[in-house]
Amino acid sequence: MKRPKITIVGAGHVGTTTAHWCAAAELGDLVLVDTRNGGDIARGKALDLIHAAPIMRFDLSIIGSGSYEHTVDSDVVVITAGKPRTPGMSRDELLEVNAKIVAFASRQVRDTSPEAIVIVVTNPLDTMTQQALQTTGFPPHRVIGQAGLLDTARLRTYLAMELGVRVEDINAMLIGGHGDTMVPLTRCSSVGGIPVDQLIKPNRLKQVVQRTRDSGAELVSLMKTGASCAAGAATMRMIEAVIRDEKRLIPCSTYCDKEYGVGGYCVGVPVILGAQGVERIVEFDMTDEERAQFQKSVAATKRLVEKMTQLDLCSC
Repeated sequence: MKRPKITIVGAGHVGTTTAHWCAAAELGDLVLVDTRNGGDIARGKALDLIHAAPIMRFDLSIIGSGSYEHTVDSDVVVITAGKPRTPGMSRDELLEVNAKIVAFASRQVRDTSPEAIVIVVTNPLDTMTQQALQTTGFPPHRVIGQAGLLDTARLRTYLAMELGVRVEDINAMLIGGHGDTMVPLTRCSSVGGIPVDQLIKPNRLKQVVQRTRDSGAELVSLMKTGASCAAGAATMRMIEAVIRDEKRLIPCSTYCDKEYGVGGYCVGVPVILGAQGVERIVEFDMTDEERAQFQKSVAATKRLVEKMTQLDLCSC
């Protein structure tokens, strides 16, 4: 039986870690694409991962390349390529350089894998998802941004640490943009079915929420570069939901028009993720405070998208 084909554009920390998790889960054949050093970095990362196969007992085709020739007819394409954050830098400061990189990659994907589902990981995430959507011209349900699963994982981690329970017993939801304006929904977060706001004092819960918002900056300040392990794991889970048609409810950055009154922008909301990509956007009633925070987050994304439209992205 033909295995699914998964292309990962960008063989940096997140791209390589995503490939690692995908190989371990045997989700499909892998192609790593990276133009640096004429493709040698991608070829080296692929070869290193192949060496792990006898140890970890996976049997896949893993190719590294500096071009898109091996990516033709991929089922899923992940775009991680781009400049990473450095200490003191916000995700938004990456806009111009990464918009050019994502625009170039999106054109290649459009031409080589016109039926692929695209998962964007490059920051600023929601704006880069919008860029990939516009450049590929793919239907909105096939261009998705990975952030919500990572951000909810961070929220679940901190809630579990606060309560002293196993993280798998924590359920959490988070919406909005991937950045300082993200909206962790503590009202929709629970441990063993018990709402966390009944177990954690309000001031302490606010601190947990703030640490979730600041997690990316915290990691960058410690490692001097962006995170990779959890980001790669979250991306792999999204790929798995698509490849295995799992119909999972996951917060993802997706194009919303009438939904939530967004008006035509990519932003993080709960979706059902399966073989067709975003199979349904799940809408629910927010409190007045949640809606105000969500609208603030959407406004921040709109400003970046408007700024991006003024850039020359055809020269890359």
